[in-house]
Amino acid sequence: MDLALLIIRLVFGLTFAGHGAQKLFGWFGGHGIKGTTGFMESLGLKPGKMMALLAGLGELIGGLLFAAGFLTEVAAILLIGTMLVAIFKVHGKNGYWITEGGIEYNFVIIVVAIAMILSGPGAFSFDALMK
Repeated sequence: MDLALLIIRLVFGLTFAGHGAQKLFGWFGGHGIKGTTGFMESLGLKPGKMMALLAGLGELIGGLLFAAGFLTEVAAILLIGTMLVAIFKVHGKNGYWITEGGIEYNFVIIVVAIAMILSGPGAFSFDALMK
């Protein structure tokens, strides 16, 4: 079970950290802070730069913490928060399925994050070392 939790945390957390790096630095094909700022403003999220920083930092820091299993509940809440904004500001109007731009992906992420809060990060985590 602990190995399974480690694998989930690493893939999930590092993927999220990558999304944050896209927003903040333009890495991995992202648009960087300038592009993310414009996108946030187009959604009506103002000030756009602050919202872009919050989203990018939430994903980057939340993802790295999640992968490490350090402050796992905080990490999960950061990731859940970014997904709730994505649902309410972008995807919610499009229904459930991702093929229609819906909330499917965001919902799955929220469920995984909640499951990690409920299960705990496992023995191979910084949280476990601190107990």
